[in-house]
Amino acid sequence: MANPLSSSQLPQGVDITARIEPGYETILTREALEFVAALHRAFEPRRQALLKARVERTKRLDAGERPDFLVETRSIRAGDWKIAPLPQDLQCRRVEITGPVERKMIINALNSGADSYMTDFEDSNAPSWNNQITGHINLKDAVRRTISLEQNGKSYRLNDKVATLIVRPRGWHLDEKHVTVDCQRVSGGIFDFALYLFHNAQELLARGSGPYFYLPKMESHLEARLWNDIFVAAQEALGIPRGTIRATVLIETILAAFEMDEILYELREHSSGLNAGRWDYIFSAIKKFKTDKDFCLADRSQITMTSPFMRAYALLLLKTCHHRNAPAIGGMSALIPIKNDPAANDKAMGGVRSDKARDAGDGYDGGWVAHPGLVPIAMEEFVKVLGREPNQIGKQRADVEVSAHDLMDFRPEAPITEAGLRNNINVGIHYLGSWLAGNGCVPIHNLMEDAATAEISRSQVWQWIRSPKGALDDGRKVTAELVRELSKQELAKVKEAVSGDTRPYDRAAEIFEEMSTSEQFTDFLTLPLYEEI
Repeated sequence: MANPLSSSQLPQGVDITARIEPGYETILTREALEFVAALHRAFEPRRQALLKARVERTKRLDAGERPDFLVETRSIRAGDWKIAPLPQDLQCRRVEITGPVERKMIINALNSGADSYMTDFEDSNAPSWNNQITGHINLKDAVRRTISLEQNGKSYRLNDKVATLIVRPRGWHLDEKHVTVDCQRVSGGIFDFALYLFHNAQELLARGSGPYFYLPKMESHLEARLWNDIFVAAQEALGIPRGTIRATVLIETILAAFEMDEILYELREHSSGLNAGRWDYIFSAIKKFKTDKDFCLADRSQITMTSPFMRAYALLLLKTCHHRNAPAIGGMSALIPIKNDPAANDKAMGGVRSDKARDAGDGYDGGWVAHPGLVPIAMEEFVKVLGREPNQIGKQRADVEVSAHDLMDFRPEAPITEAGLRNNINVGIHYLGSWLAGNGCVPIHNLMEDAATAEISRSQVWQWIRSPKGALDDGRKVTAELVRELSKQELAKVKEAVSGDTRPYDRAAEIFEEMSTSEQFTDFLTLPLYEEI
């Protein structure tokens, strides 16, 4: 049993700069922090080297280089290897629900009827110190089935049957600023992963499950190799069998799309497949080709899974996964139920149904939703195709042939409208304001917005200002001046729409405007935002 931690009992070299509130000591034990520190010391140099490699790659892309399938890993793509057999509770993932590590959300998601629940320390979570540590407390209780909540006269408890729990730690680019080891910030991803694994691995195994993860934002198979090496070291340190950890990788960067086989190969004894992380994928395309004068995507609403570059990516992911006996999980429709407007709700639910029907028909093994009310619709569409089968891994797609050109067929380019520009500004301000106030998952204009969709909003505006093709359909060029003018108007609309303290939205408007109009492109909007919470 881990010992409670007081501020005077930190392991050597470890420092916590934030307040340890009552209850936090159950997570921030000396032993758990020693585990975090050991992983940091062993692997932080490699993380930093990989982040530096990202910067160098970006410079080459900005200078005109274009990605292609790697020559040096051709033998891996040509090989007949498979990932390790899947654990029983990861074989059926027809519907996965996602959401932040908030207590009510965890209970409702686990009870939702979905096959699995991706609980999120990343894009749908504002990583304040309180959110991170209470999130770990919530998950520790959820694993042990003791999680409960009394709120507004209602009682929340777990059902007898619940979804399989999968945890998404933060991406490689994010730090945990409140914890340092040897005066150096710890990786947010290692921090989230290590604490969850340390406190829950043995309990999960005793209950017939295991520690399962979703890995975000990777740009190369070398970044997957780092995770795999961390898994091996962590399992050895905790005395659990090698291969116990399973991880699904989100293919949400365009560079990773060229290395899907290699990513599965690196994680093959720990892999549980790939997921088509569509919103971050669109953002990645904008970010990586932002200086290309021939690149300019239309309004965000026009970029769908049937757009040529998105269709190519989705089919390649499906083919790659099934060739390796790995699950292929579809991305999330951002649509959510709409109260008090039956016609609009019917249209939104039709959109969700169409999205899941396409994924199931293509051969995907499951797909994401962001709201418990969408689980039955998504489940119905997958069951129509799968019947009693847990997955469609046996459905090989030898008919699919995807080239580098197909992955970069960036259409549509038009229209770019004032309404689309305004929507990007409005969503960006609204989301950033909510994030600064501690909420990383926000319903805006009947869509569930998280950091990924906000990234599309601000990166499109930045690129439209600079692209020769960045003109509205009425002929006006998108300019910094126009964005500043519209930002004032959209800020006023946001403040009318929200309740409570509106001061975070004033700051959000400043940040959005600065990011959209500055000469330098900020890689992730959460990096400067994190320094403000």
